[in-house]
Amino acid sequence: MNKCGRLIQKLINPFRFKKDDKKEADLENIAAQEQKIFRFETLVSATKDFHPNQKLGEGGFGPVYKGRLEDGREIAVKKLSQSSNQGMREFRNEAKLLARVQHRNVVNLLGYCAHGAEKLLVYEYVANESLDKLLFKSGRRDALDWKRRYDIIAGVARGLLYLHEDAHCVIIHRDIKASNILLDDKWVPKIADFGMARLFPEDETHVNTRVAGTNGYMAPEYILNGHLSVKADVFSFGVVILELISGQKNSTFNSLDAQNLLEWVWKMYKKGKSLDVMDPTLASSVVREQVEMCVQLGLLCTQADSQLRPIMRRVVVMLSKKPGTLEEPTRPGYLGSRYRRTRKPTASSSTAGTYSDSSSHTSSSTTSTISATVTGSTLPLPSPKISDPRGKHPMPG
Repeated sequence: MNKCGRLIQKLINPFRFKKDDKKEADLENIAAQEQKIFRFETLVSATKDFHPNQKLGEGGFGPVYKGRLEDGREIAVKKLSQSSNQGMREFRNEAKLLARVQHRNVVNLLGYCAHGAEKLLVYEYVANESLDKLLFKSGRRDALDWKRRYDIIAGVARGLLYLHEDAHCVIIHRDIKASNILLDDKWVPKIADFGMARLFPEDETHVNTRVAGTNGYMAPEYILNGHLSVKADVFSFGVVILELISGQKNSTFNSLDAQNLLEWVWKMYKKGKSLDVMDPTLASSVVREQVEMCVQLGLLCTQADSQLRPIMRRVVVMLSKKPGTLEEPTRPGYLGSRYRRTRKPTASSSTAGTYSDSSSHTSSSTTSTISATVTGSTLPLPSPKISDPRGKHPMPG
């Protein structure tokens, strides 16, 4: 077993349990190892006994509360719902992955608490909450001028590069989208919600996994064959770029000219009208060359052929330089689209897709037959299982 494999095994071991007797994660062990233990009474006091007024939101794992420690630090506390089997899986996954992750653009896990049946994760509190609330759900969109949006794009790119190449092992997030990007009081973006993330063996180009996802963020080849690689996150990141530029959400985009945001941006780009997709609120702060470059970058990241999408290291390099000449993107991938690979796969190439969310939107196209043309063959996609009320749903690969 290689070094990465041994580390994965070490991280997983504290969370193993016997099917017949113990069906919950042993957070005490990993908390003791990392010296990040919080007393339950401390969190009760910090959240005012988990008062409804302190509630920030709720996901598949259970509710999240805002709290303040005695030293003045503000925290966010994830409290596992005892009735949620899915939540327990996501909870264990997030705990074991974030225990060793430290980066400016990844949300900071401060510690754990295991108190009888109560299982809690404690994070730094991020003042401006999630990007989607500013971009799609409030009258505060004008607070996101172009400089802030560009900095968010660059920050998320750096966070993904860290997860893919610089963390203890390769980590694929699988759920990159606006609602999982938090903004602190200085508008620094932080990638959050690692409940569906996967540790990725460094000596493999992809793994096969059950497909589950959020409409509008899943790469087509992942839906078709269940292959997962870092290109999954690249596709989702590309969708986020185009949402930030346009101010519109891909999964709810409505136009007579296009099925979705990706197709619309692609058509405008091909007509030489990239600036016409820009959110009107950006007019007074826009840097035209950066917007045009980011439109092209978003299309490169969402190309239907995953092998043509750039890796995150190259994306970070593109964003760190003055806008220059990028290669021409091919057609984007989305449910119901068709594409043909333009070059033969190489041994180092990888195939990928994305994952799921509590705010996902289930469109009619998801439950119909979906196909994509890959090297000349048309592959049908089986209909997914019925989604749960929060939008997280399994889709058989």
